[in-house]
Amino acid sequence: MKNLAFTQLLVFLVLMLAASGQEADFRSIENKAFQSGETLKYKVYYESLITGKVNAGTATLEVKDSKRRFYDREVYHIVGVGKSNPAFDMFFKVRDKFESYVDKQGIFPYLFIRRTREGGYVYNDEVHFDHEKHIAKSTRKTKNITAYIQDIVSASYYARTLSADTLKKGDCISVDFFLDDSTYVSVIEFQGRQNVETELGIFRCLTFKPMVATGEVFSNPYPMTLWITDDKNKVPVLGKSAVIVGSVKMELIKYSGLKNPVGAKIE
Repeated sequence: MKNLAFTQLLVFLVLMLAASGQEADFRSIENKAFQSGETLKYKVYYESLITGKVNAGTATLEVKDSKRRFYDREVYHIVGVGKSNPAFDMFFKVRDKFESYVDKQGIFPYLFIRRTREGGYVYNDEVHFDHEKHIAKSTRKTKNITAYIQDIVSASYYARTLSADTLKKGDCISVDFFLDDSTYVSVIEFQGRQNVETELGIFRCLTFKPMVATGEVFSNPYPMTLWITDDKNKVPVLGKSAVIVGSVKMELIKYSGLKNPVGAKIE
């Protein structure tokens, strides 16, 4: 009788723990690329034959710890901020902020927050991702999603955890992401390895061309090129996007809190 009573007590406790919201059985990914405390700062500039090189603004990406819990799991709070320089504000003022709460073990988002101010365009949104029911609830709609879909912030950090050791020129990586109440598949084509010179020095880099949706700004599916450090950190050091006239570039000018030594820096 005593053993039966004890067994019943254990079963009761298990049921109570399950009902109280124990940690969900989500995926786990080995992350050797980034950690809490990492901060990346970029210079953003526009370049064309008519204007030359114009310093348009700055962008920062910061990985923070958070006291918030989702399914009783720890998350990174990743914050991206973009703003135009005061001299550029009279032409096109930008004040953007993107936030993503990302599962530390599985590198997928639970909550995405967008605050966009670009010229006269204003857009605010919050997207809650339910990865058990495969549903995303934004400010405006509820949509079905694929397993472990990314937002535009978490996608880049998830991509950094992927191994590039076996990649060959022409190989492609697919990443699903959710933006503006729609699901997209971004195909990232590997272009090979090359050295890239920046204000911070020369880096050995992996070169990628991410495919983006065509529209009024981008004239072909591969208008962007990204150069990422060929080391464990996989930090984006340079990005270039072709637009209707000229190009927009984003160059790393400061970094701190990296998880690993910068082995890709040549000089």
